[in-house]
Amino acid sequence: MANTSSAKKAVRSSNKKQMHNLGWKKRIKTAIKNLQNLIKDGKSQEDLKSSLSLAQKVLDKASKEKVMHRNKINRIKSKLSNKVAKSSDAKPTAKMYRDWE
Repeated sequence: MANTSSAKKAVRSSNKKQMHNLGWKKRIKTAIKNLQNLIKDGKSQEDLKSSLSLAQKVLDKASKEKVMHRNKINRIKSKLSNKVAKSSDAKPTAKMYRDWE
């Protein structure tokens, strides 16, 4: 337990910052999970792009609030956008081959 008044204030401040950061990290995880679920379900490009922009918006705001380092935020955004781009690649199907014949 803190003995001095400044140490007690530091504990209060630390707890307040911890609660603030945990709230932001929960928002980040929720946005990322929503996007990953849409990718896994094979949703349309419009849904993926809107969810990606929402996730990027949350990540940018968290970076502004200094919840995480901006380079880590940029790495996460890059990974998410690459996943969306890979999921949008058209996979050849039997129907596509039939159309060419």
